[in-house]
Amino acid sequence: MADKIIKGMHGCSREDEYVRPTDPLVLDKLEWFMDQKLALMMHFGIYTTAGICESWPLVDADASWGRNEIDWESDGEVFKQQYRDLNKAFNPIRIRPEVWADFAAKNGFKYLIFTTKHHDGFCLFDSKYTDYKTTSPDCPFHTHRHADIVKDVFDAFREKGIGIAAYFSKPDWHCPWYWAEGMDRPVAFNRNPTYNPKEHPELWNKFVEFTQNQMMELVRDYGPIDILWLDGGQVNPGNGQDIRLSEFAREARKIRPGLLIADRTVGGENENYITPEQSVPSAPIRVPWESCVTAGYAFSYRFAERYKSSRELVHLLVDVVCRGGNLALNIAPQPDGTLPAAAVKSAEGLGAWLRDNGEAIYGTRLSDPNEEGITAFTKKGDTHYAIVRLPEGEKLGSELLIPWRGEAGKLTLLGLEAPIRFDRTDEGLLAHIPEILRGHNPIAPAFRIEK
Repeated sequence: MADKIIKGMHGCSREDEYVRPTDPLVLDKLEWFMDQKLALMMHFGIYTTAGICESWPLVDADASWGRNEIDWESDGEVFKQQYRDLNKAFNPIRIRPEVWADFAAKNGFKYLIFTTKHHDGFCLFDSKYTDYKTTSPDCPFHTHRHADIVKDVFDAFREKGIGIAAYFSKPDWHCPWYWAEGMDRPVAFNRNPTYNPKEHPELWNKFVEFTQNQMMELVRDYGPIDILWLDGGQVNPGNGQDIRLSEFAREARKIRPGLLIADRTVGGENENYITPEQSVPSAPIRVPWESCVTAGYAFSYRFAERYKSSRELVHLLVDVVCRGGNLALNIAPQPDGTLPAAAVKSAEGLGAWLRDNGEAIYGTRLSDPNEEGITAFTKKGDTHYAIVRLPEGEKLGSELLIPWRGEAGKLTLLGLEAPIRFDRTDEGLLAHIPEILRGHNPIAPAFRIEK
C-alpha cells in the first residue's frame, strides 16, 4: 500500500483516516457500491453553452488557470457578468434522457453521477429556493418538456436499473449568503465566503438552511437516490464552514435508509468512500473508493476535445478495479444536449469488451496479488481472473504467460468461453492461445482461473 497518502491524487482523502460507517444499512449499500465498478459521470450546466471550465472562471484567485480559455474578454468583471448570464442562453433542446440512459445501460455503466448544481449555483432541478435554474422564465429551456432535467434524467436511468448519485455543490457562488456583498472580501475574491462565518453567524445560518433545504429536495423529491455526491471540500467544519452535515445525514436517512454520502476530500463520518480525481492510485486502496476520470481532457464540454480510445478506457477501468476501486468515467454532454460522437464511440468499445469480459470486473474484490506487469487480477470468492492489458500493436502468439502462482485447475478464456490448455512454470501459467486469436491485438484478453 503506497504511502497511505496517495501521492499525486487530487481530491483524495487519507486512507488511514477513513471512518468506517456503523449503520448496517450504509454498510450494505457500500457492498452494493463496490460491486458496481463503473459509473457514468456527467458534468452539464451553463458553462457547457460556452464550452469552458465549470464554475471556476468566476473566482479571481483561480483566474490564472480557471480563465485560461477566456480569450474574448479582458475585463474580469465584465466576464463574470457574462458567465452569470449564461442561464439566459442555456437551451439544450436536443436532450433526450432516455437516449442517455439507453447508451449507459448498453455499455456497462451501473450508476450515474449527475451534476444537479455546480459551484456557480445554477440548478438543473426545480429547486424552490432559487430562481437560478432551468425552470425559471429567464432560462429559454424552461418551456421544454425536460425543463426539470434532473427529474427526467434520474427517472430515465432508474428505468434501466441504473443507480443514482446526485452530484451537489456545497459552495454556491450565486447565493447571497455565501458570496455576500459588502463584507470583508469582495465577491469572487476566492472560493470561500466573503466573510468569517463565526463573525457573521446570521448570514452563515441562512446559508446552512438554504443548503440543507436544497439537499433535502434532492433526497425527498428526486429519489430514490443511492448516493449524495458532495463537491466543494472547502465547505467543512475544519475550515470554519460547518453546514451541519451529520445532522442532515440523520434526517436524510430517515427518508432514504442506507443513503451513501461522499463528502469528498473532507474525511470523517460523512465521507463514506474516497474519490481520487483525474488519477488512479499506483497501488491498492483498501477502503471503498472511486476515481473520477474524464473520457476526454476536461470535465465540462469542450468544442475541440480529444477523447481516450476504447483501449485506453478498458485499461483505465482494469487499472482501477484491480486496485480495489470503481471508475466514474466523465462524459460531458454538448450544448444541444446530445453526447459527443467520439466519446460515444470509445465508450461503445468499452461496452463491447465488458459484454464479453464483465464477469472479471463486476462484483469482484481485490486479489492477492492484484497485478504483475501488464496482467491484472481480480477475484470472486475462490475464483480469480487474469486480465492482460495488451499494448497497442502487440499481437498474441501461440503462448501467453499469466504470472499466477496460486492454485489453478482450470483456465477459461472469457468471451469465447474456451477452455485453455496451460503448463505450470516457475513464472506462472503458460497458456496455449487458441488459433483464432493468434496474430491479433485484442484490447485485454481475460481468463477465469478455477482451482
